[in-house]
Amino acid sequence: MSIIAQRFRAAAPSATVQVFERAFELKRQGKPVIALAAGEPDFDTPENVRAAAMEALNQGKTRYAPVPGIMELREAICAKLQRDNGLTYSPGEISVGSGAKQSIFSALMATLEPGDEVIIPTPFWVSFADIALMMGAKVTAVDTTFEDDFKLTPRALDAAITPKTKWVILCTPSNPTGAVYSDDELRALAKVLERHPHVWVMTDHIYEKLVFEGGASRTIAEVDPAFQQRSVIINGVSKGHCMTGWRIGYIAGPKELIGPINAIQSQVTTSACTLSQWAAIEALNGDQSYIEQNNLQFKRRRDLVVEGLNAIDGIECRTPRGAFYVYASMSGLIGATTPDGVRIATDTDFVDYLLREALVAVIPGAAFHLSPFFRLTYSASLEALEEALQRMASACAKLT
Repeated sequence: MSIIAQRFRAAAPSATVQVFERAFELKRQGKPVIALAAGEPDFDTPENVRAAAMEALNQGKTRYAPVPGIMELREAICAKLQRDNGLTYSPGEISVGSGAKQSIFSALMATLEPGDEVIIPTPFWVSFADIALMMGAKVTAVDTTFEDDFKLTPRALDAAITPKTKWVILCTPSNPTGAVYSDDELRALAKVLERHPHVWVMTDHIYEKLVFEGGASRTIAEVDPAFQQRSVIINGVSKGHCMTGWRIGYIAGPKELIGPINAIQSQVTTSACTLSQWAAIEALNGDQSYIEQNNLQFKRRRDLVVEGLNAIDGIECRTPRGAFYVYASMSGLIGATTPDGVRIATDTDFVDYLLREALVAVIPGAAFHLSPFFRLTYSASLEALEEALQRMASACAKLT
């Protein structure tokens, strides 16, 4: 008899992490790998945020924090949600976790029974499905299309809902595509969900600050206030504030859900890192001019990558409005043969070839449940991206 629980056997290790580890091992061997796999800004944590952490350290603020998060941070989150999103929450409707992933995990653990269904439009961030599967739920993956900018349509949503559906998970701006839902698109989805009051909405808004073509990324609760009582917002300081390693995420939602989430956290981590929480207060309340400056650089990188990829025969990609990813089609290369005689039958084969031949690490679309595509992260320097594109073009030119 296996010691491993059945529910865990349904989940798989993160494909993103696996590629990252392979690239790291090649780097350790001295090979000049350009890793465009992990979703992490390459900018330093802003100076004012680091200073806030040092001040908290010098003041001895190093003890356990309350399970939901220190009150000052929850108040700062409420102020941010009011200021940026026009949504009113109380500190009792906020729970701070050790990263947004923990907040997602706790919310799904608190709500999913075996046999419940979770709708996730593909392509999706790898952890959404695996966390739901760990809880014994069924994942209903709804395919989107390149032509629809990888966004869930009202018709596809309506067709996927059953009496067992408990959650619809949206990520905007999207990981892995960078797509941003418009207000009209969210209203159209809300209209469908009005007919299914048993379905809740989870919006992963962690890339909220990374929008490049003007406007803003919004949640379904912002465009239809009635949904505030049957939806949650997942956010944090990792991406827009360049604080991935500080591990501060949060969830905003009704008290009926926040209570069980806090109970779960009390048994898992007690609380998020206290020093990181004080730093996050400064990130939310302090100077944020660095976000606009960083976004200007991200946009330059995005434009370089989109132009470079579209110049390669067999590869096609759209221009994403947000996040720092490009989700490119490589359908034109399916069936090609590598110089060593290996046939490229899948996007995974193509990604393996790029790592071997070009020493460029990207993620196959299969990891995000929509092929034949690959995700490239442009959170690297312009110089590294230019070199990566040259290597990729050279490697693709060798295919026959």
